[in-house]
Amino acid sequence: MYDISLRRLKDRIATPICHLIPQPITPNILTLLAFILGLLCCFTAAFSTPPSPLRNWPLIFWLLNRIFDGLDGSLARERNSASELGGFLDLLSDFIIYSLLPIAIAHGQSVLTPFLVDWRAVAVLEASFHVNNFVLFYIAAVAAKRDEEELTSVTMRPALVEGFESGLLFTAMLVWPQYISVWSWFMSAAVAVGTVQRVTFLLPVLSGLKQSGKGKDS
Repeated sequence: MYDISLRRLKDRIATPICHLIPQPITPNILTLLAFILGLLCCFTAAFSTPPSPLRNWPLIFWLLNRIFDGLDGSLARERNSASELGGFLDLLSDFIIYSLLPIAIAHGQSVLTPFLVDWRAVAVLEASFHVNNFVLFYIAAVAAKRDEEELTSVTMRPALVEGFESGLLFTAMLVWPQYISVWSWFMSAAVAVGTVQRVTFLLPVLSGLKQSGKGKDS
């Protein structure tokens, strides 16, 4: 919901940091570091439950993941080296970590209190991710084939849950992992609302393209 408005603020904060990053460290290296930190977050969330001395590390790894994940794009823009490969690797990394993290947290909590973990909530959350990603990628695929201002307006439409909101919710899961089922139900409902928002904007646009003879006949 706030991704677009916060992007400039993020770049203003990150630009001085980017100037300190040595030239041999590329944006893709930062993406790789963020991915590794995300995997460490998931691993420790699954296997370092109390009284483990590592119980605080999932949150630490997650916050470091968010820092490096935000820096890679800012560094690419600062160095004018943004690429399709970098964008692909960044999204792939995010999707993998976003998919693994709720499962990892639920697994860690199930070791402590298996009767309090509702795996249905986690499953519904994962399903909501898949549906939302399908809508996003369909919009991107159609927009790539047609130079339509209407489609651009749809792709840039804010939704209830975007990257910033997802980060906050995943942080809440790590701070209060005992409520993973509640967080999963809540997040799946919020993602569903965002998906409905995008579909509501998209349907009239696709209908208009078909009526103008630009859409594919069914």
